[in-house]
This record gives sequence, C-alpha cells and structure tokens, in this order.
Amino acid sequence: MKRRNVIRDEISNFCRRVSFSQTAVRLCESEATVKQENFLHLVLRKELENREESRRARLLKEAAFPVYKTIDGYDWTTIKIPGTLNRKDLIEAAYVHDMRNIVMYGKVGTGKTHLAVALGIRACTLGIPVRFFSVAELVVRLSEASRNGTLERLLKSILKAQLIILDEWGYVPLDRQGSQLLFRIISDSYERRSMIITTNLEFSKWGTMLTDDQMAAAMIDRLAHHGHLLIFEGESHRMKNALMKQK
Repeated sequence: MKRRNVIRDEISNFCRRVSFSQTAVRLCESEATVKQENFLHLVLRKELENREESRRARLLKEAAFPVYKTIDGYDWTTIKIPGTLNRKDLIEAAYVHDMRNIVMYGKVGTGKTHLAVALGIRACTLGIPVRFFSVAELVVRLSEASRNGTLERLLKSILKAQLIILDEWGYVPLDRQGSQLLFRIISDSYERRSMIITTNLEFSKWGTMLTDDQMAAAMIDRLAHHGHLLIFEGESHRMKNALMKQK
C-alpha cells in the first residue's frame, strides 16, 4: 500500500506538470487496479521526459552555438575564479538564476569561448533559454534590423533569453551606431538577465573599441555591478596543439 501511495503521489505531480486536472488521481483511488495505475504512471513519466527532451533540443537550436562543447574534461587550472564565485555556481547556472554576469578575460586561445559555449549548453540542459552571438555578428544583425525597421522585433527575440553570450568582445572596432545598438542590449539586460562576455581587451581599452569612453564606462558599470571577472592565463591551446608545430 505504501508503494501505491508513492506512485499515486507521483501521478498527481505528473498531472500538474502536464497541466492535467487531478481527475486521473481520483479515478486511481476509486477504480484503477495496481497494474492500471502503474501503466498510467509510466505513460505520464514518459510524456514528461519526451517534453523535456524536446524542449532541450529546441533551446539548443535557438541558442545557435557555433560548436558543441561540454564541461567534461575542461581544464580549469589556468583560470582565476574570484572568491565571490565557485565552479559549482557556473556548472549549475546559479549565476543565471541570480542574474549575475560573467566576464571572461584572457589572451586569444586560452579557452574562453570553449567555456562560454559549454556553460551555455549546460544552461540549456537545465531548461534555461540562451542566445549566443559573436559581437561582430550581433552588431551586423542589429544594424540591418535598424535599417529594415525590424529592430524592436529582433531585440524582443534576443531578450527572451535568460542568458546572453557575447563572444569575441573587442576583436573588431565598432562604429558609433554599432556601439549604441550594443549598449541597448547591455542596458536592457541589466538586472533582468545574465550575460557572459569573452574578451581579450582590458576594461581600460573598451572606450577605443566602442569609440566612446562614456558609453564604455556605462557598459562596464552595468556589467560589473552584478558581475564576476574570470581571468584566463597560460598559452594558447590552439598554438600549443597546432599541427605546424608537430615534428
């Protein structure tokens, strides 16, 4: 009887999760055999598992990651993580739930993009909507949308995400319009969602990239207020393992 009560409690929970009424639970109590109750439990559990898998697949597609990377086997030894953050916060996406930002700073090839993608994919598996962009790609899309009169629609689509990842920040200088459009993303995300930014450009040089020191200061202020800085050290992984260097 105890086992049956557990099954019935789980059926009740499954019904809530699939937006069913509790009619099935009442029928289990009044009419169903143990075998029928177990079968209903199986059907509902499989339906929920299928829905969750479909949602994860949809989130991964919408995120538009350039490659598929995972945290498994990632080398954390060359990353300085501040005391206000820990690896579990990153892996379990606690920073997203708290609407905190992550800035990943380091030389080219030190694993910033790999970790950003891996954390984004991990967030998707946890049911968190994510969008991934290189900064240059995002600015081009925003500029085209602005010219075509579809900017607000594009922004609405992007800002549905709970985590926005901006890769290669500072690799390409931006004109004033591009900087203003990028600032719109940062400003509209402040205290509403989390961001991960990967960059090889120290904060003091952001004004050069954005062609506006005041705008750069305003961006840094918003990102840093609820943010953490991860510093990536060591040599480039790509250069270290380049075929050109092999004997």
